[in-house]
Amino acid sequence: MTQLNLPQKVKNNLEDFTKRLKDVYKDGLVSVILYGSAASGEFAAKHSNINLLIVLRDTGLGNLTKIAKTINTPRFQTLNPFFFTEEYMACSTDVFPIEFLDMKENYALIYGKDVLKNLHIDIKNLRFQCEHELKAKLINIKRLYLRTRNERELKNLMLQSFTSVVHLLRNLIRLKGKVPSYSKDVLIKEISKEFGIADSIFSKIYTAKKGNVRLSYKEADALFCDFAKELEKAVDIVDRL
Repeated sequence: MTQLNLPQKVKNNLEDFTKRLKDVYKDGLVSVILYGSAASGEFAAKHSNINLLIVLRDTGLGNLTKIAKTINTPRFQTLNPFFFTEEYMACSTDVFPIEFLDMKENYALIYGKDVLKNLHIDIKNLRFQCEHELKAKLINIKRLYLRTRNERELKNLMLQSFTSVVHLLRNLIRLKGKVPSYSKDVLIKEISKEFGIADSIFSKIYTAKKGNVRLSYKEADALFCDFAKELEKAVDIVDRL
């Protein structure tokens, strides 16, 4: 397996899961690719996803059900697998440019063919996808905010929303013709410099996400409201790009 900066338990789970995929699909398994924070070295056990791109020759439900029992095994429930064929990937890069760009920037080949290396990504619809997802995110966090009942729910909503929003804002930098940093500390500064988003607010949320600061309910509520205002600013920015 590719050398990865991950806890040994996670490495063992990845290795075992890959072995089971090979046993089930044999020649029908094309690739197993780890991508995102688990591949970039920014993995945080409590908050990071373990995203896997699984490429099969056949992704029909009848074929996918062969691995369902394994996926639902408790030790593998932290894994987040996505199943594609090579053909489906090739014809979907124009629809999901963010997702495929993210995969290509930070990935580790665990098994098989490197299907990402030469994958061409059409970014003509990148601005539209950014606008659509940022606006949808803003609508959704306002709806969910009104339903938070306690400190824990509010903090979870803020931290989860932060991750997905920063993920989207990376792509505004791409729209400027630049390559965004994967390090969130650096990325927050890049976003602030390019678009005037308040880096102090994003940095404080990121510090809280890493567990380096504790927030009272009142502090978390004020920070969340400031975060929503910055998201509204980002929506206006992408609308004018």
